[in-house]
Amino acid sequence: MERMAPIDILLVEDNPGDVDLMVEALEDAQIANCLHIVNDGEAALSFLHRESGYEQVPQPDLILLDLNLPKKGGREVLAHIKQDPHLRRIPVVILTTSSADEDILRAYDLHANCYITKPVGFKPFFRMVHKIEDFWLTVVRLPDSTQ
Repeated sequence: MERMAPIDILLVEDNPGDVDLMVEALEDAQIANCLHIVNDGEAALSFLHRESGYEQVPQPDLILLDLNLPKKGGREVLAHIKQDPHLRRIPVVILTTSSADEDILRAYDLHANCYITKPVGFKPFFRMVHKIEDFWLTVVRLPDSTQ
């Protein structure tokens, strides 16, 4: 089933280079999306709870979450999302540089929907973003964020 409305994506990433790559890759996509960017865990939670300057933002359809963030780490953000009955249905894709088994296991223990290690290089990064788009925004049927 194809979605008519743009997909709201929340990118939680503190690395400006990775943010720029993600913006470019998503602009290159054939899928309508609205990318919202925050660069630390506290801002992510403020965004999700629509507080502290984020009162008018939409609830995201998908969250791309780095693990290593300032102020509040990605694991804490993930745990908070998956424990909150109003947020837990939002798919969370962990997108991080770590390929450590303990990070992967911990993320899935906290109910991450998917764990992806960021590839190095422009072309591999673009391919990865396109695969995320293809799966999460075309193949998968996401819950209606208004319900």
